[in-house]
Formats: sequence, C-alpha cells, structure tokens
Amino acid sequence: MSAKLKVITVSINGATRQLPDFTGVAALIEEMGLTGKRIALERNGEIVPRSLFAAQQLADGDKLEVVVAVGGG
Repeated sequence: MSAKLKVITVSINGATRQLPDFTGVAALIEEMGLTGKRIALERNGEIVPRSLFAAQQLADGDKLEVVVAVGGG
C-alpha cells in the first residue's frame, strides 16, 4: 500500500499551481528559476522578506505575487 502524496493548490501571479505539501518559499523560487535574482514576493497581501524565504512554508490556498526586478537604463 503506497502513501498518496498530498498536494496544495496556490495562486502565483494569478495562475493556479499545484505543489507538493510542505513546499517552502525558497524551494518554489528555485523551481521557478529565480534563485539569485532580485525579486519581491508577496504572500496573501504581505511582503515576505528574503531573509525568511528559507523558513516560510506554503499552505493550501496561498496567493502569491512574484515580481522580478529588471535592470536597465
């Protein structure tokens, strides 16, 4: 008998996405290919400081907005 992997559903920039339960913000950023980039992340209306990315776990129903800073001149 195998255990079924639990998934959570989150909204990222308005798009619904399913992720494994216990996915953290840092893992999501890595999966999105944004590690090391200058980004701002808002979770349920509140900014998540970069220093907390590793400690923040996502929960079912979270609404995330991810903004990538683009340099130029």
